[in-house]
Amino acid sequence: MGIKIWWIWMAIAAFFVIAEIFTMGFALLWFGIGAAVAGILALIGLGMGWQLASFIVISGVLFVVSRSFAEKFTKKQPPGVGADRFIQKKGVVTEEIDNIKNTGRVRIGKDEWRADSDTDGAIAAGEIVEVTRVDGTHLVVRISKEGE
Repeated sequence: MGIKIWWIWMAIAAFFVIAEIFTMGFALLWFGIGAAVAGILALIGLGMGWQLASFIVISGVLFVVSRSFAEKFTKKQPPGVGADRFIQKKGVVTEEIDNIKNTGRVRIGKDEWRADSDTDGAIAAGEIVEVTRVDGTHLVVRISKEGE
């Protein structure tokens, strides 16, 4: 008698649940639950239409509900936290900033950071600069118009 379809649904469910372990965001878990429900429906004898419909509806509803729940309770990082606290701050170039050579360091207060120029032009050591944004582990700066 060949492979039963409920085994296939359970294998799909296991795949999604295991894949969820290696990803972030709880997106695949809901498809695993949908596949498990479809497998149970197959086990009790309901047809392929019921199985597919339950997989799609349950996965979709869980996905949408989890996204709106997460957005409601997840707080965005307030401005001025982490490296973003340096945006619009002034500092001094301690090593010439040259994006082509991939060099450049800036000191802001007691902190020293790798820096890139926002204009791709070189900025000499000793110049007063202002941070325009943070790009990974680098501050992106421009020459300050006001000095210090």
